Amino acid sequence: MITVEHLTKRYGEFVAVDDVSFACKPGRVTGFLGPNGAGKSTTMRIIAGLTPATSGSATIAGTHYRDIPNPATQVGVLLDASAQHAGRSGGEVLKLSAMTMGLDPARVDEVLHLVSLSDEEANRRVRNYSLGMRQRLGIANALLGDPKILILDEPANGLDPAGIHWMRTLLRNYADRGGTVLLSSHLLHEIEIIADDIIVIGHGRIVAGGPKEELLAGTGTRVKAVDDARLGDALTAAGIAIHPVEGGGFAAEAEPEQVGRVALDASVHLVELRPGDNQGLEQMFLQLTEQTQREQPAQMGAL
Repeated sequence: MITVEHLTKRYGEFVAVDDVSFACKPGRVTGFLGPNGAGKSTTMRIIAGLTPATSGSATIAGTHYRDIPNPATQVGVLLDASAQHAGRSGGEVLKLSAMTMGLDPARVDEVLHLVSLSDEEANRRVRNYSLGMRQRLGIANALLGDPKILILDEPANGLDPAGIHWMRTLLRNYADRGGTVLLSSHLLHEIEIIADDIIVIGHGRIVAGGPKEELLAGTGTRVKAVDDARLGDALTAAGIAIHPVEGGGFAAEAEPEQVGRVALDASVHLVELRPGDNQGLEQMFLQLTEQTQREQPAQMGAL
């Protein structure tokens, strides 16, 4: 189990991680999401003992990473697939790791087979690997010590669709056997498929977290009017948060009865009023992080 409590990391005046708390449980895949620069990688580096926290704590089964004996046999980490010795072969990289951990050299062949790197590829220098092959090698290194916990930052980067499906199956089976997985990815569809729990971070702070089904469940109200502009003004004036939806109307963060009463008081003619739909992960992610997105809708002038 991974436990993060009131974690903060400052670089001078800049706060990269701001009072972050969450837990990753055995037998479950936890998806860690956020815009670029939101604090995901910094948080994962602190958990993995690579970056010191300014305050708060991040522990693995109740112990800081630095205090775990032979930690790679307990925690598998992949934070940067490109950070591998380019002049060595993939097999040599794994053999050196196995020697460091005191493992049987036969384990190297086992993980090479597990990540589908052939003998020919294992004997090739890492500098000649594609990005997808480096990801497979990085995952092999993370699995080498047969750890109980995996911490993976963008492991699908560079993998083709077949490779992404392979990785998804690998991690699902790992969690189903009781392993703990903390997985960061910008591929929201993949997170939606594989994750049991989701944590969303923005500007260094947790903006949402919990079981996937609860976060994606329908909440609020779907409402549409003959005059959506008037409806939007009325709801906003009443202090109800709204989000425009495809096809017109809004997703309103209030119960249908409250939304209907606001529309009635404003003499707005409604054509649709019903409980909110189940929303996809992309919609939820964009709504929760709309204030922290680097990319804002472009304002196009007339051509």
